[in-house]
Amino acid sequence: MKDLTPNKATLDPIEIASRDEIQALQLDRLKWSLNHAYNNVPMYKKRFDDAGVHPDDLKSLSDLSKFPFTYKADLRDNYPFGLFAVPREQIVRVHASSGTTGKPTVVGYTATDLSNWADLGARSLRAAGVKPGNIVHNAYGYGLFTGGLGAHLGIERLGATVIPVSGGQTQRQVTLINDFKPNAIMVTPSYMLNILDEFHKQGFDPRDCSLDVGIFGAEPWTNAMRENVEKAFDMHAVDIYGLSEIMGPGVANECVETKDGLHIWEDHFYPEVINPETGELVADGETGELVFTTLTKEGLPMIRYRTRDLTRLLPGTARSMRRMEKITGRSDDMMILRGVNVFPTQIEEQLMATGGLAPHFQIELFRSGHMDSMRVHVEATPSAANEASKSAAARMLAKRIKDVVGVSAEINVRDPGGIPRSEGKAVRLIDNRPKE
Repeated sequence: MKDLTPNKATLDPIEIASRDEIQALQLDRLKWSLNHAYNNVPMYKKRFDDAGVHPDDLKSLSDLSKFPFTYKADLRDNYPFGLFAVPREQIVRVHASSGTTGKPTVVGYTATDLSNWADLGARSLRAAGVKPGNIVHNAYGYGLFTGGLGAHLGIERLGATVIPVSGGQTQRQVTLINDFKPNAIMVTPSYMLNILDEFHKQGFDPRDCSLDVGIFGAEPWTNAMRENVEKAFDMHAVDIYGLSEIMGPGVANECVETKDGLHIWEDHFYPEVINPETGELVADGETGELVFTTLTKEGLPMIRYRTRDLTRLLPGTARSMRRMEKITGRSDDMMILRGVNVFPTQIEEQLMATGGLAPHFQIELFRSGHMDSMRVHVEATPSAANEASKSAAARMLAKRIKDVVGVSAEINVRDPGGIPRSEGKAVRLIDNRPKE
């Protein structure tokens, strides 16, 4: 793999500023953000008043813990534009996430918000090793989802060339990668596995392609998958983090020279980690639920937004800003089976360590008698698709899950291609338990 370490001279000065400088900027911007939300969003004024706090009560960064949380339900309850903090006419773009309860969560951006988003996208790409003049194959979905257009902004702001492919048409993805010879690709990690399969179907060695780095986000993925992709393509694989409620892709990014967690762009987002059950802050280094407060958002300020993502905060390394560990899962995708907490990423780790199995899987929850049970659907690699190899792989994976995760699982090994493919985020969990 190429050495893609960025030149320190190209970094934004705040990326390598002292902690004192960063915290002073955060406090100043946090005071503005609290006042902006309180004075312009009726929900925040009521919630602060009900909690007995006022923006003027913020004297230090630690005082933020006095303020109430914001939840995803708040966006749905104020659908569509009730949380906007500027007149609707000043909103120049609207994005929305898919709505599982009938209403999507709607987010809005002012021109300044979009400019900041572009800057942070460019910063994230630079941290990943992308340089001005490089070609970036953007396979995130375009449309109301923030991924495609958010990444697009950052690529252009960096001065790179964007190929706006979007998701789907996997055969065409491989053709364009071979023909246009991009230096980087931005895509969900599960869809990158589909692209890898297509390289093999078309008879191409992915290690011969032009890609030097893949920037993967929008879903949790493991270091085991990183190793698999890096080996398959002979390229770097780095993590990007974002969520539409806070901004979109580019809230945090791994630095290619260290790959030791995602540096949070703390000049625009203030992170906290809390105990997801009590809401109390946990110390840096302890695992809990990630909470973000926006420091510069005009259109849609978010105060102590509970992301449901589980991680921990760590000191900076390649940058002065703190890191967040790779997301291990979400508090709302955790499965509890017979008293054991299980996350899909734990199953993925054991799958990647089991020979004869491809890195595609789905978890099915079902009721066996009065007990909840788990069945893991996986698929064999082409070289291990005979019944003896499939049976051996099933036994090994079941043992690994039992030994490491602590639960028993039924393993269903299908033939190659037997797991449904996704063109965006993978569907990892199917719950077939009867509704209570």
